[in-house]
Amino acid sequence: MAPPACDGLVIGCGYLGRRVAKTWLAEGRTVAALTRNRAEALAADGIAPVPGDVLDPASLQHLPRARTILYAVGMDRSAGRSMREVYVDGLRNVLAAVSPDAKFIDVSSTGVYGQTDGCEVNEDSATEPMEESGRVVLEAERTLRELRPGAIILRFAGIYGPQRLLRRDALVKGEPFVGDAEKWLNLIHVSDGVRAVHAAENRGTPGRTYLIADGTPVTRRDYYSHLAELLGAPLARFEQSPLPRAEPNRRISIGRAQSELGFVPEYPNYREGLAASMGE
Repeated sequence: MAPPACDGLVIGCGYLGRRVAKTWLAEGRTVAALTRNRAEALAADGIAPVPGDVLDPASLQHLPRARTILYAVGMDRSAGRSMREVYVDGLRNVLAAVSPDAKFIDVSSTGVYGQTDGCEVNEDSATEPMEESGRVVLEAERTLRELRPGAIILRFAGIYGPQRLLRRDALVKGEPFVGDAEKWLNLIHVSDGVRAVHAAENRGTPGRTYLIADGTPVTRRDYYSHLAELLGAPLARFEQSPLPRAEPNRRISIGRAQSELGFVPEYPNYREGLAASMGE
């Protein structure tokens, strides 16, 4: 018997994906999610759990047909699998199992960029990642473009929000940050990430890539100093690396997402986003 159909299917129902699923449910849509070990929690939210693993092709045969698929798989280091296995091989397995006519939205990362001079980057900028994680993410994007050319790719900046404040524990402990305090951070509040997914579903052009951030880059010094103040933590301290090396340093432009998706962040800068996150 074929699995039942649903309106939305989430592969990677974590910090971002679960929030997207809940907003779909609030719209009266039927939602399912692939899960390795959280079936009860998802079911309690009204999300139909589908037991399985992106690295187990046999388990993916039970995925329901869906109108929209959100692919937001993250790295679980406790699983003992490499990032390339999860991001590239897992994606291939999913694409082989899901319906080819579903709208496919992929949550990727601005880590595919390697600029170090603080320049502004957009969707047409060179993708030459410095770090291995960025190279794996870029390989996953290219795999998706090869096998599912109509997929929409959302390259997310650093996602933060309630219970996920960048380097919070280090600040509270008074630990110094290693690296240049004047380099740029690009961020997006998780609730604005949900809005971006909805905008991409409703207005995104098939085969298009969009950068998703709040549109207000911030220096590491300003971000960590303000977060320390909100937390009542010691003043943020910075130290130069004993082995100087080039570090990623760029400012993300969201012009395409604004003009094509109508994407307008509710939290257009880190100060507003952090205030809302602390409140929750």
